[in-house]
Amino acid sequence: MCTHQPTYMKFKDQSAIVTGAGKGIGLEICRELIREGARVVLNDLDEKLAAEAAGELGPSCTPVAGDASNPEIIRQLVHAGTSFTGRLDIAIANAGITLFGGFMEYKREDFNQVMEVNLAGTFFLAQAAARQMKQQGSGGALLFMSSVTGHQAHKNLGAYGMTKAAIELLARNLVLEVSGYGIRVNAIAPGATKTERTLEDPDYTPLWSRLTPIGRPAETSDIARAALFLVSEDARHITGQTLVVDGGWTAVSPSPYEK
Repeated sequence: MCTHQPTYMKFKDQSAIVTGAGKGIGLEICRELIREGARVVLNDLDEKLAAEAAGELGPSCTPVAGDASNPEIIRQLVHAGTSFTGRLDIAIANAGITLFGGFMEYKREDFNQVMEVNLAGTFFLAQAAARQMKQQGSGGALLFMSSVTGHQAHKNLGAYGMTKAAIELLARNLVLEVSGYGIRVNAIAPGATKTERTLEDPDYTPLWSRLTPIGRPAETSDIARAALFLVSEDARHITGQTLVVDGGWTAVSPSPYEK
């Protein structure tokens, strides 16, 4: 006789923040977290996009729009996260910007903007979330979104690559600062991934299918599932690490600029 077995939800009754999540990888992470039982605060700079994404995901998702590097928005995110269950369990710093430009011509205002969003946004969300986790005494998980450009040179992405390498070192350094409070901190470094933005280029999929040893760029779900692993109890003894999810690209590093 076949009996129904209830589905085990890894994040039941947990609350999470995901920044930069109106679309792409961030949205897919929110979707997967909710599927596994979490309540999620979805942030995006675009208020309409945040509201639409949260509406798509249903009552377990609350939108908080605004610049994820803004201290007031960070405060709102933590407050919204704790309003679900009285505690915050997961904070994922996914928001980031990419401003291409050659080293010789790169503008200071572009440099400052990339540093503010990618570095300050990650650092101060982690700080605010860790303070809350320390106060509640139940630990938690922090996750930073890095990139393979933090591991390998990529033309016209010097400033962006700096931020991603720095984010990975931040994850490693914070082991000294937060482990005593039961907080784990890791990073994930996606390679080429099919998102709304990258697929604006019709050559993106065939190019990266040729350059990626596995034979295709990542789907957003490939990155989201890796992210969920790192913030779950399945990774309870993993902290200070970066998981590269790139189909093997960094093992061989063929440049998209080679003919």
